Amino acid sequence: MGKIIAFEIPGVPVAKGRPRVTSKGWTYTPKKTIQYEHKVRLLFAANFPDFEPIEGPVSMTFVFLMPIPKSWSKKKKKEALEKRWHIKRPDTDNLIKAIKDALNGLAYIDDSQVCREKIFKQYANEPRVEIILHSLK
Repeated sequence: MGKIIAFEIPGVPVAKGRPRVTSKGWTYTPKKTIQYEHKVRLLFAANFPDFEPIEGPVSMTFVFLMPIPKSWSKKKKKEALEKRWHIKRPDTDNLIKAIKDALNGLAYIDDSQVCREKIFKQYANEPRVEIILHSLK
C-alpha cells in the first residue's frame, strides 16, 4: 500500500462555516473558518515540509476530541470521559469539511480524492483533532 501519515491539530475543532452574503450580494467565508483552515495548512506544512501531494485514492481517519463544558459537574465530566461520545453540535460533516478544504493542494491534489473516511467524535480533557492520511495507491 501507499504512504501513511499522521498529524495533530491542537485546540478546539472548528466546523466549516456556511458562506455568508452581504446586503450588496457579496458572498464571503466566515473569519473563524478562514483562520482555522489557515492554522491547519500551517501545521501540515510545518510537520511535512517536503511532502508531495498524494495522487490517487486517499483514506482519512478523523478523531475529533471535543472539550468538556466547564460548567459541568465533576460527576458529569467523569461520565463524559467514560462514555466518550460527543453527540452535540458541531456535526462531523462540517468539522471534516474545514480540514479537507484546508489540505487541498498540500496533502492531496483535491479533496475529491478522499474515497474512504473513518470519523470519531468524543470528549477529551485536551481538545484537538488527530488525523491519519493513507494513500490507497
